[in-house]
Amino acid sequence: MTDNGRIFKQIDWDRVHRRLEVSKAAIEQGVSSNPEEKIKILKKRALLLSRESSSIVEKDEQISMVEFVLAHENYVIESKYISEVYPLKEFTPIPCTPDFVLGVINLRGSILSILDFKKFFDLPDKGIADLNKIIVINSEFNKFGILSDSIIGVRFIRTDEINPPLPTLTGKRKAYLKGVLEDSTIVLDAAKIISDPKIIVHEEVGN
Repeated sequence: MTDNGRIFKQIDWDRVHRRLEVSKAAIEQGVSSNPEEKIKILKKRALLLSRESSSIVEKDEQISMVEFVLAHENYVIESKYISEVYPLKEFTPIPCTPDFVLGVINLRGSILSILDFKKFFDLPDKGIADLNKIIVINSEFNKFGILSDSIIGVRFIRTDEINPPLPTLTGKRKAYLKGVLEDSTIVLDAAKIISDPKIIVHEEVGN
């Protein structure tokens, strides 16, 4: 094609686009192969992964709890508040104390008061049997034993497994519940139990 003696070649646009795509790919490859750029990308990825891992750990945080039975219901309480589980062999009743105070036991030279949470929570009483165990609750403020009908064992529970208490869980125990699990196991709030002045016996035996 000519115009006043000048020759014009027809432009092959398809070929131009292909070359542009090849150039673009080469540039991107060159950037990604740059060691400094690679380090930056890897650091960003590591930061994102660490944030995701942290959120997963928080969500899946597991709490060690001791599971036990009270009046045909399963309860759990955090292991960190429990110093030991002791078989109930014999106890000494103490007069002039609330009815939920079963009595005291001699635990290796120390006098330990035993609380019957079935009476404290107004639950059906099964009486004393060979399976009864004392869950020794120990903190810097208080130390006492909780009478259980039997001990099931230790289980690990994720914090996101604890649901709000059911409407059917009413009465006095409602104030001491942290929540309930999918299998209807009741989660007790040990911190509230330990700090509650109502479980501390102030009455003394009269003359």
